[in-house]
Amino acid sequence: MSLRYSKLGPGEGPNYDWENDHTFVKVSGQDTNGAYTLMEDNLKASFALGLHRHDSHAETFYFLEGEVDFYVDGDCHRCGPGTTMHVPPGVPHACRVAGAAPARMLMIFQPSGFDGFLSEMATMTEADFGDETKMATLNARYDIIPMGPIPPHPDDQN
Repeated sequence: MSLRYSKLGPGEGPNYDWENDHTFVKVSGQDTNGAYTLMEDNLKASFALGLHRHDSHAETFYFLEGEVDFYVDGDCHRCGPGTTMHVPPGVPHACRVAGAAPARMLMIFQPSGFDGFLSEMATMTEADFGDETKMATLNARYDIIPMGPIPPHPDDQN
């Protein structure tokens, strides 16, 4: 008899160890029939993600450790442990690790799909990442609309 539930411990689940973060898929879109994906993201001190939006899915972030500067809809927030940030579809957002120290957060993508994006990226070569057409196609398939670099932080000095 197969289980009607799933359980993953620390460090378990499909994972993607990139240069700037190490992400674990804890509940996949396959597990939820596409309703949502739950991921644990271990952000390395160098993590930064440029301004973008998603037109058909929402993201919710729950910060566990460290601090992250989160830009959402023109506002900047420093998010630390216990903070929740919910970003509905269509709202521009970006983030970076604050204070050059690692951070960790849970992410919910609703509906699911981002786990498929990471899975496809894991099969790509450096040449693929440099191919603007290929990246634009991948981003479009997963509802990722790049909008530019991370906005300046109020604490940044020129």
